[in-house]
Amino acid sequence: MAHVPDGSRFSSRRCKPCEGGVKPMENEEIQERLQDVPGWEYRDGELIRAFVFMNYHQTMAFVNAVAWLAQMENHHPDMEVGYSRCLIRYRTHAIGGLSENDFICAAKINAMLIL
Repeated sequence: MAHVPDGSRFSSRRCKPCEGGVKPMENEEIQERLQDVPGWEYRDGELIRAFVFMNYHQTMAFVNAVAWLAQMENHHPDMEVGYSRCLIRYRTHAIGGLSENDFICAAKINAMLIL
């Protein structure tokens, strides 16, 4: 599939159930897919992005939107939340690494920020 820099090759897709038995992505594939989710990085086996907001209200609105997305996709990130910041970490725990679901959710979060 051709590279689509706006992340739309992921943001229009849905997560698939992952119960294990699937191999985590290899580093080469992760590096290639990172191009489709600007602002995200691969660190310590996770897909990570820090978000900064103007105030507590904006931060909580964002956190609630991410929580809603996580429920809709049945793929839940780890989040660290402060007054004006939120750190999101994705890792598909069932397979012990990154899966396509992590990139789908990252792209959908990026798309929320453009709306």
